[in-house]
Amino acid sequence: MDDKDTPPALIDARIAALGDWRGDTLARVRALIKQADPDVVEEWKWRGVPVWSHDGILCTGESYKAAVKLTFARGASLEDPSGLFNASLEGNTRRAIDIHEGETIDADAFRALIRAAVTLNMARPRKKG
Repeated sequence: MDDKDTPPALIDARIAALGDWRGDTLARVRALIKQADPDVVEEWKWRGVPVWSHDGILCTGESYKAAVKLTFARGASLEDPSGLFNASLEGNTRRAIDIHEGETIDADAFRALIRAAVTLNMARPRKKG
């Protein structure tokens, strides 16, 4: 695999290609994820979606015209005392945070949510095989 084809390089390229507030937002949340979990694994899935994992998917970072959407794979099982989740609230499994232009995310609360997602993933029973 060429270095430019690694997931971190592809995420760098996505951030640069966006070239606006969405790229800035994606870069900021990426930095917060890495601060919260230095062992996080960056992946590139589903034809161009940044994914952060640790013993399973923590969250994805999709960029749309009006929002950057951070979807937590097991968000419905996470405590969210700061009320960061504001999208996909009706589902049984996932929860999402939509960040719109001009909005910022509470860095401490977001890092706590990432750490809680890691803890939840690590507590999951492992398949034997």
